[in-house]
Amino acid sequence: MRNKSFIQHLQSVALGVFIVFGVCSNSEAFDFSDWDTLVKKHVAPKTVDGVLINSVDYPSLKKDPIFSDLVSRLNSYPLESLESEKSKLNFWINVYNILAAKMITDHYPIESIKDAGSLFTSVWKQPAGKVGGKERTLNDIEHEILRKMNEPRIHVAIVCASVSCPDLRLEAYTVEKLNDQLDDQMEKFLQSREKGMRLDEMKNRIYLSSIFKWFKEDFEGKGGVLKYISQYVSTEKKKVMNNSKLKISYMDYNWKINGR
Repeated sequence: MRNKSFIQHLQSVALGVFIVFGVCSNSEAFDFSDWDTLVKKHVAPKTVDGVLINSVDYPSLKKDPIFSDLVSRLNSYPLESLESEKSKLNFWINVYNILAAKMITDHYPIESIKDAGSLFTSVWKQPAGKVGGKERTLNDIEHEILRKMNEPRIHVAIVCASVSCPDLRLEAYTVEKLNDQLDDQMEKFLQSREKGMRLDEMKNRIYLSSIFKWFKEDFEGKGGVLKYISQYVSTEKKKVMNNSKLKISYMDYNWKINGR
């Protein structure tokens, strides 16, 4: 009887371990530590066309086996493991940046990410890579997934591999730090006079990235572009931005690739 009870106890313990590990594996977030390693290894500050950016060494990235392995892992990842909205937001921001970089490496050398498109299909609608076993485009990720999550800060987090884009962050986004990382991205982007925001008090005019024009509607539910971004600037700049007569102009967008 004792032996039988002991065996039953072991079976019960084994079943419990199986359930625990099964639940953990199903809810496990995608590990972006490889992307963190890659950006630290292949991205560095550089001035391009008079603009200081985080420049990507695309030839080196293309040859790095860690990058090809990362892309392969994205293809086999079960998307049903993404349970919370925050985990989904974090996942797709990282994925967009990875696949935008892949778009460049797949077509390198090119002058602009737009060169990866064709006469009939823009680069945004070209297959960029497989995620969860399904072919994705940058357009799908940005417009069909991320923009529908009602988080305007995505526009300073996703990087379309161009000089005028927000800088590629020198670390992977994580669920734990996501909110702080997005705030930091917005602050840094607005501090860039060449591509984020520039004030001309003499002319009572503000110059903004064209991103804020293209995606103006995404900020409307947050009080509008100026009100929203004013929380990420200094007190002095905020006073100028609160002027109802302030005129808005948009900077030209440099589509040259953010690297070499």
